[in-house]
Amino acid sequence: MIQVGIFTGYFPYTLNETASKIRELGFNTVQLDLSFKDMDLSTDQITAEKCRKIRDTFRRHNLPISCISGYTNLVHPDPAKRQANLKHLKQLIRFAHDMGSPYVISETGTFDADSDWVHHPKNKTEEGYEDCVRVIQDIVDFSREHGVTFLAETYVNNVIGSVEETLRLFADVTDPHLGLLMDPTNYFEEHNIDQMDQTLNYIFNALSHRIKISHAKDVKRASSAQGVRMADIDASEAHTLRGVGTIELPAPGLGSLNYDLYLQRLSRDHPNIPIIIEHLEEEDVPRAKQFLDEKLLVNGC
Repeated sequence: MIQVGIFTGYFPYTLNETASKIRELGFNTVQLDLSFKDMDLSTDQITAEKCRKIRDTFRRHNLPISCISGYTNLVHPDPAKRQANLKHLKQLIRFAHDMGSPYVISETGTFDADSDWVHHPKNKTEEGYEDCVRVIQDIVDFSREHGVTFLAETYVNNVIGSVEETLRLFADVTDPHLGLLMDPTNYFEEHNIDQMDQTLNYIFNALSHRIKISHAKDVKRASSAQGVRMADIDASEAHTLRGVGTIELPAPGLGSLNYDLYLQRLSRDHPNIPIIIEHLEEEDVPRAKQFLDEKLLVNGC
């Protein structure tokens, strides 16, 4: 049966407090964000000892770490910023097994200098794609050296932002140390938001065999274009995004995603996969978990 988890980053507390609060809510796995109030986990301060302490704390709370957040802009146009982003990501890959999981995840990024979430014309050029693939190949090579699988998360405003671009990436980087984080809401744009079932089936028909971990948020059409929308919560930027333009990305159960079809397609090929709840505030976690638990129960997965 599908395992329900949540990002640790929605709980801005000390390590032990975070694990305790998540376990009290009835989760049985987590996606690890390397951020706790009582630990310095900046790039050069990540150590095997700290990572094992984190791993063991979650294990003692019966919360195995299924994957690790490495979200960053892989193709940031500022060379110094890109170098810093990749250095941090590689530190996470280097210590991934000490944190308890072989999976490290990031979206591919955008050439926009000011936001990781908005489109840039270079994203859809051959030059931009080739630059991105070179970076990902280097990450995958580094991952292989450390026995880790890098999971790319497709997002419409990034370089790898569609089913077709995702397929091309896997054709060009042919390595078992590259996998896919499945979040179907990330594939919806204004042109396909009203073709929900057709788009979901297309995504899974094309990409299901690449999936390693899945996410649970929602998607819906906004009443009007509003730029980038961020939530005011104590969390990393990756956890505060709530939509761009005419697409909103709320918590599970608050949008128009066909969750019945999503879970049916997901469980068909991945019956025991972790599904990680996101895009919410801490106060909304019980509702979101109940929504997802009920959908899993109804669909027998």
